Amino acid sequence: MASYCSCCVLQLFFFFLGVVVFLNVGCLDGVHAATTVKVGNISKVEDAVNFHIYYGQTFKVIKNAIDGKSYLLIQDNSRMAARTKYCTPRIKSFVIPLSNYSIDTELFPVSFFELLGLLGSLKGITSDSVASQCVLKLYEGGEIEIINKSEPQQLAQFGAHFITNIDQPQACNFASFAPFGEETPLQRAEWIKFLGVFANLETTANQVYDAVKENYLCLTKVAASKKSFKPTVAWMGYYDGVWSFTKETYKMKYTEDAGGGNVDNSINKISYNISNPDDLDELHAILCTVDVIIDETYTTDPSGYTLAAFLQNVNIEDHSCFAFLTNQSLWRYDKRVYNSTTLDWFNGAVSQPQLVLADLVEALFPTGNYTTTHFRNLAKEEGVISISPSMCDWDPSVALQPTIVTCG
Repeated sequence: MASYCSCCVLQLFFFFLGVVVFLNVGCLDGVHAATTVKVGNISKVEDAVNFHIYYGQTFKVIKNAIDGKSYLLIQDNSRMAARTKYCTPRIKSFVIPLSNYSIDTELFPVSFFELLGLLGSLKGITSDSVASQCVLKLYEGGEIEIINKSEPQQLAQFGAHFITNIDQPQACNFASFAPFGEETPLQRAEWIKFLGVFANLETTANQVYDAVKENYLCLTKVAASKKSFKPTVAWMGYYDGVWSFTKETYKMKYTEDAGGGNVDNSINKISYNISNPDDLDELHAILCTVDVIIDETYTTDPSGYTLAAFLQNVNIEDHSCFAFLTNQSLWRYDKRVYNSTTLDWFNGAVSQPQLVLADLVEALFPTGNYTTTHFRNLAKEEGVISISPSMCDWDPSVALQPTIVTCG
């Protein structure tokens, strides 16, 4: 009897040991995956809040808070790859690394793929409205084709079709890439890890994000150490006779990190109709307290939007009251543009926010020896740079190194 009980105890011990082992290796998050996956081949989400990554032995899972879906990514050399396929309202499966992919170019920051060295696998775009010289060069050379997003059979040929606009019918291979849903510049930049998982390029994604974050935080520290007063910054745009102050969180964060203060922390009203004399007077009074303006007014012709256009829109004749005019600190973020309609602000500025921050530090504390990347000085009549395929001066199949700004 004692021998029988001992045997039972031994069997129970090994049973529970097996359960513990299964629970620990079956699905691991990025912190503890080192027991089954090489540490260099995993990504841990540190700052972004809208996606999470989990690891198993032959698969990965991305939980996307933007569209509420879980993406099951199955390694192509596993038995699961051939026998498992999910396409439900909750789960989609993909075989990785992707052999090819396509993108919906509507506000899609393709620069993330450049930093991962994945442009060679990009085979379909829904239009040529892309602020990337190398994507344009590949398209011009016939390596990328234009696809009709209203034709499902054209989209189905790709391992994944990445989109930013989730308010559309989605096929089984659609994956929502949504850095714009985050609230801070670094949170948006960390979405490079989301894409890296689809290509088993976690190491590259980690290295890029670490370099970007380190440079961004260094610039923030330098800006905070400046002894001068905090310049007041207004992000504002004009539409249909009305000026409105912007309240987007990531833009307010940029201002603070560059060492400035946001104007809408001190005003009660956001919009002003210039046809209303009281509104116009109040707007002018506020602008007299502003040191730097970032004019976000939409235009179909950025190169034709000049200082004169701004002054006409804001109905200013006497410049003496306005420090941002006296000090020539009126800016727009449309310096790099393709075909007058597609701004690099929605592309390269998303994946490399350290360049935006460096631009703003120069705008707030001008040195005159730094060339901005995304912002142009309207007060100095600075023009735009038109992006073209001829500007692609690196091998698109090789990962583009992030631009590190001198800091200190």
